[in-house]
Amino acid sequence: MALLWAQLIGWILRECSFCAVESLVHSSAKALGVQHRFGDDALAYFSERLDPGPTRAALVAVLKRAKRNKAFDDSRFIGLAVDGTGTGRSRAKGCELCHPLYNAEHEPTGHNHHLSMISVVGTSLSLPFDVEPYGPGDSEYAASQRLLRRAVEALGPRFADYVVADGEYATAPFLHTVGDLGLHVVARLKDNLPRLFQAAQGRFSVVPPSQVAEVNGELVELWDYDDFDPWDTLRWPRVRVVRYRQHKRDGSVVEAYWLTDFPTKTVPALALYGMAKSRWEIENQGFNDGKNRYGLEHLGHHHHNSLLMRWLLALLAIVIERLYRLRYLRRGTHRPHTPIEFLRLLRLALAAEVTHHNSS
Repeated sequence: MALLWAQLIGWILRECSFCAVESLVHSSAKALGVQHRFGDDALAYFSERLDPGPTRAALVAVLKRAKRNKAFDDSRFIGLAVDGTGTGRSRAKGCELCHPLYNAEHEPTGHNHHLSMISVVGTSLSLPFDVEPYGPGDSEYAASQRLLRRAVEALGPRFADYVVADGEYATAPFLHTVGDLGLHVVARLKDNLPRLFQAAQGRFSVVPPSQVAEVNGELVELWDYDDFDPWDTLRWPRVRVVRYRQHKRDGSVVEAYWLTDFPTKTVPALALYGMAKSRWEIENQGFNDGKNRYGLEHLGHHHHNSLLMRWLLALLAIVIERLYRLRYLRRGTHRPHTPIEFLRLLRLALAAEVTHHNSS
């Protein structure tokens, strides 16, 4: 238990390496709550043998408790975003999850690890809570579907309302999977569905927007029609397509098309615009934050199960930190702490406790 707890606290303190955790437990900082000393090699061997099931279950339990405690009550809809990324680059192949990398001349340049991630989005509280790695012969598309099925089965079909994904997921099998799980889908429409995309472009180019609204100080134009024909393999009777044109403060214009099975009478176009935009949360608060702030790029120990456990523990640390910082500490009229402000306050509090113990 001490080995597991030390790794989790290390992630919260953004000390992601095993050597850093070893230094913390060998220091006088007993505020970490770890009484036993151990080395980085013990952490490595321990992580090889850990079962990911309990950590996944802990993440799901935290999300369910957060929902019971009304952490998402400010939002009408709760979304789940799925997407894939690469992380943990290495020069040589070290485990069965390594994928070779090549340059433009198709010369080998190293190896990388790929995983799909799922996150709660659309609630002003992004909470990434599970990953599914894919090895040789696997793909993001297949891994994301396995991940989505496992996550919805664990959370229950009534936890979330929709799944949001990029254009590569706008395929009949994926859309059917989402529907079979009891959720609606909001997927980017691109030229991988040329007939539907061209039909939407042709219609929207000759009609005025269905709605014009101001969102966060930016003008947003919306086109919304729900009577497009499905393609041959899609079992929907009709396809709803929404186009938005976002006029940003710097003068640039962002335009995108999205398809969905949400009924027009249930979800207006402006709400769909918010759902579409929530896809970027997994990019920014999932991948970017995870890699640049929380150490997801760090290999630690080059072993397939060790990597999976480190990714899951990192997500658990992120979820705990965000719920505590943005919900528990948010009580009152003060603004919420930024992540770096919270980290500094946490370090100062631990240092104060160590100083107090030494003086006594």
